[in-house]
Amino acid sequence: MSVLVTGGAGYIGSHMALELLGADEAVVVLDNLSTGLAWAVPKSATLVVGDVGDPPLVQRVVESHGVTSIIHFAGSIVVPDSVADPLGYYLNNTVKSRALIEVAVKSGIRHFIFSSTAAVYGMTGDTPVTEDAPLAPMSPYGSSKRMTEIMLADTARAHDLRYVALRYFNVAGADPNGRSGQSTPRATHLVKVACETALGKRSRMQVFGTDYPTPDGTCLRDYIHVTDLARAHMAALRYLRAGGESDIFNCGYGRGFSVLEVIDAVKRAAGRDFEVRMSERRPGDPARVVAASQRIRKVLGWVPEHDTLDAIVRDALSWEERLLQNNQSASVA
Repeated sequence: MSVLVTGGAGYIGSHMALELLGADEAVVVLDNLSTGLAWAVPKSATLVVGDVGDPPLVQRVVESHGVTSIIHFAGSIVVPDSVADPLGYYLNNTVKSRALIEVAVKSGIRHFIFSSTAAVYGMTGDTPVTEDAPLAPMSPYGSSKRMTEIMLADTARAHDLRYVALRYFNVAGADPNGRSGQSTPRATHLVKVACETALGKRSRMQVFGTDYPTPDGTCLRDYIHVTDLARAHMAALRYLRAGGESDIFNCGYGRGFSVLEVIDAVKRAAGRDFEVRMSERRPGDPARVVAASQRIRKVLGWVPEHDTLDAIVRDALSWEERLLQNNQSASVA
């Protein structure tokens, strides 16, 4: 009996593998390594290099490893890229998810956890957004994830498959024990970019849009520590195994920080200043996105442990320092 983690060589997927292994679960990672890194997969997990959109391969993996649950992270995640390449995003995030769901049904897998996004909400307004808020994605990325949510709901009504879709807000930070972190080259996550700039990996960074209707004019987001997010998935898996019904939950802390507040937190943690340039808005970015997280706390019993901006930034900066040291050691060797 094992858990299949698609995209498990990526940022969030690698943390999920660590959490599963820590709970004595057998873990199989399926990743095509287009953005994931083989070294990020914990050694105790089994890595299969391949595409989640390859049904015969997925079927073989499920059968040979006795997979009973799927946690699906594989996909594309950059909002501006989705605006430029909508068909690519619908292929990677929607079409391939459909193929995976079909294998799950044919294989009799009953538990499916899906990595969704707060981007399904679009412009959310000034109050924390609840799971039953109107859905109006502002980008193909958000739409592609929403389509998969719809497929899961329809499939669960027709077949013996129960699912949890977790709508992430802004994921950041790194494993507090230094085992994994955001390692993808050219990543666009704000906290990572700011940490790289603080350490001199980038000469400067940009702030996209300073005229939003927020207190300081920059976008405001609800940042969630990646370890707390992985533990939300563990809570979802336990919930489904205990007979819980299919459901959707927000993953956030219920409060937001602006782009400039995040940058200031990184400067404080690093103890140094760095150049920040102001630029025009990017397409598809809402002004404010903050989670209402009461449902996941009540139903899944999820209790975050790293829910401060300083903790998120500290762990992210520590990971970037580790990557920098590793790169320097490799260049010397």
